[in-house]
Amino acid sequence: MATVESMLNDKGKVIFSLAPDKTIQDALKLMADKDVGAVLIMENDKLLGIFTERDYARKGTLQGNPVTTPLKDVMTRQVYFVGPDQSAEECMAQMVDKRFRHLPVVKDGKVVGVISITDVVKTVISDKETLIAGMENFRVGMELMQ
Repeated sequence: MATVESMLNDKGKVIFSLAPDKTIQDALKLMADKDVGAVLIMENDKLLGIFTERDYARKGTLQGNPVTTPLKDVMTRQVYFVGPDQSAEECMAQMVDKRFRHLPVVKDGKVVGVISITDVVKTVISDKETLIAGMENFRVGMELMQ
């Protein structure tokens, strides 16, 4: 069963973050440039929040001007996170239950990466394919023994 650590090793541990006083426009530019759906809002290596495409769609233009509104005014402050030893299945359950698509990964109080629902789904599918192939090999082996 794959862990968050293995997902990060596969995709890389790049963290895209901005300070809370940066603007919505700064976040949108970074997200577009890096082709990501979320940025972490951090100050002095402390995770303060997360800003996602969904935050922009729901709050970005309703609560101010994207050019001047700081991220601290529109970010999601209640950030759920996972540890590197958690399984892909645990992450998927949390994402489905809480209805979000990005999870910061925290180890010893420090952000070490971010995983997305896409990362999790790919990993779970790969794990299931491996399990099915193993079961099929076992079945064939049992048939040959008869």
